[in-house]
Amino acid sequence: MYTLLVILVVIASIFMCLVVLIQESKGGGLASGFASGNQVMGVRKTTDVIEKLTWGLAAVMVVCSVLSVYFIPAATGEASVMEQIATEQSSTASTNLPGIPAADAAEAPAETPAN
Repeated sequence: MYTLLVILVVIASIFMCLVVLIQESKGGGLASGFASGNQVMGVRKTTDVIEKLTWGLAAVMVVCSVLSVYFIPAATGEASVMEQIATEQSSTASTNLPGIPAADAAEAPAETPAN
């Protein structure tokens, strides 16, 4: 179900991009081309339909996004990825010395501080 909702959001966003490109801008946009060929709807009706389509697609994207939160698959592991990274870094942090790579740190002799 989660995958279906994600696919619907992607499709709606692609349609949203196309609808926004069709909308009439200050320069006329692509909607001005529909005005001369279509006498039934007229310019004002065309922009109303495109505006309603824009709001409808936005609503579909919001609803699908909110619904997808409820269908997110649950984690199967006991620890999160961030916890695993933190434990790996803490175990290798003691062997990391400045200027010595981690692989060579175990072989490097321990220096005693000079008095």
